[in-house]
Amino acid sequence: MRAWGRVVLASVVLLAGCTATGRSETPGSAPATTVAGSPAAGAAGGCGSRIETGPLPDWAARGFSGDARVAHVLGTKGDIVAVLFGNPLRVDRTDGSNNKILWVSRPAAASTGPTSSPDLSITATLDGSDTRVSREVRGGPGPSIIDLPQAGCWHLELRWSGRTDTMDLVYAEK
Repeated sequence: MRAWGRVVLASVVLLAGCTATGRSETPGSAPATTVAGSPAAGAAGGCGSRIETGPLPDWAARGFSGDARVAHVLGTKGDIVAVLFGNPLRVDRTDGSNNKILWVSRPAAASTGPTSSPDLSITATLDGSDTRVSREVRGGPGPSIIDLPQAGCWHLELRWSGRTDTMDLVYAEK
């Protein structure tokens, strides 16, 4: 097994031990490639964030090594990345896996005030609807399991430590 494969496998094993308890309300050199969300989501108004399958940004690559390639979505401002270990994300997982997302935030240029919560607060809105749900990753960006109630393109508003960013994630049916 190549070194990057061992790193990705080790990361998956580490995240496999993650549970929703205390983390969520609900349970370099290789070229990057992108994958569109899903045809259905694109036709319904477009899902703005694309899934990258190349190397992570340098600031988010801690814990990964070499030419590790992992599915991820970068926030609109570029301040946070969602590493998708449960890719593709699904509404109903019948195979026993989870919608595992490792949230990694860009190091802050300045310290935030003491009143800012470090928790990652997620407000997700289903594209083309009034459906809105909230999720929280206690302790801030890190490992999580984020389940959403319906298939489609979800617009996420992300808030943590006085910072904000947005991204779209596609959740497929089964």
